[in-house]
Amino acid sequence: MRHTRPEERRLAAVVHVAFFLLLGSSFVRFLSRDQGGARTGWVVALFAVFCLLYVLGPFLAPAPPPGSAPTGRHLVWLGSVSAVWVVLLVLAPSATWCAMPLLFAGLHALPPRLSVPLAAVLTALVVISEVRVAEGALNPNMVVAPPAVAAVATAVLVHLQRQGARQRVLIDDLVRTRRDLAATERRAGVLAERQRLATEIHDTLAQGLSSQRMLLQAAERVWATDPEAAREHIGKAAEITSRSLAEARRFVHDLAPADLDGQSLPAALTALAGRESGPGLTVGFRLDGVPGPLPERVEAMLLRIAQGALANVREHAAATRAALTLTCLDDQISLDVADNGRGFDVRPSERAPAGPVPDRTRGHGLPAMRIRARQSGGTLTVESAPGEGTVVSVAVPLVLDAPKEPVP
Repeated sequence: MRHTRPEERRLAAVVHVAFFLLLGSSFVRFLSRDQGGARTGWVVALFAVFCLLYVLGPFLAPAPPPGSAPTGRHLVWLGSVSAVWVVLLVLAPSATWCAMPLLFAGLHALPPRLSVPLAAVLTALVVISEVRVAEGALNPNMVVAPPAVAAVATAVLVHLQRQGARQRVLIDDLVRTRRDLAATERRAGVLAERQRLATEIHDTLAQGLSSQRMLLQAAERVWATDPEAAREHIGKAAEITSRSLAEARRFVHDLAPADLDGQSLPAALTALAGRESGPGLTVGFRLDGVPGPLPERVEAMLLRIAQGALANVREHAAATRAALTLTCLDDQISLDVADNGRGFDVRPSERAPAGPVPDRTRGHGLPAMRIRARQSGGTLTVESAPGEGTVVSVAVPLVLDAPKEPVP
């Protein structure tokens, strides 16, 4: 048997109980009033066959699911039960009201174009049977009551059937919409993960490889003339290699930046400034205010933006000085990275990328920083002009605890 919902099982139980009550009362009435003659045995046998067919129906020919076309086996069962009931009605008018369960079975399983005519035929047979056995003057209720009851039952069941069909359509649309939404979210998640990977690689491995290349090229140029300087360049490249390897391992395990392992954000920025300082470039760090506890993702975002901004300074700005300034206020924390380099026309770079993937014609640095800030609820601005240096600023609002009401 197919699985049904609890409400369908309760409805089927009510219908089955009604059928057996009507069948039992009809049989008792036949035995008490209509029995006699040679037909008694046939009528009892028909009552037994009628009951047996009804009981075996859900097992041999289960009703189709709501909204589905009736199967051939179910139609054969419905026709057989109806035919036995008609013969029984001719021999024993006491079986008249057993038509109600048949009416429900037909309306429940058949489409309206078939169930409504079936209901009309069953109702007509009930009226004919009632009139045939009537004694004395004709009672108008015998003619009016069965069609009225059948009309109400038919209207209610057809309405419920159509309402159920509309609900099934809505449920199918909802399931399809949820499936499409899940697919869209998966695609968005894939794109976001790709963007995260691209940003992490750019701010860690790519910057480290770029620095190593510059140092190795410098070592190659002075290898013959100044071996001591060449060895110094190679030593710095080895340090960068070790640091990049640590970042790569933490990146694979989705951990915070290595500089934040066991130390605060100001300490990490101080270490970054010292590490980026060298011949031709001096980087300083200044802290304004007292930093409070910050979410790990905000600390990581600020450090990554500082790393990316200083990488741009080193590679593109031709600056001699740069400054990191971390400003801690009650409602926000901000980081400024300023340099005295060549600057650039900020207007084309200030256009935010239209999608999640930065514009490759302008490089990955500033768009990646802007995306990092936005993902953490912050904003990033760039102030620059040719020959006047550059200032990259990121500000992140802080969620303050709601003021507590005074205790009376």
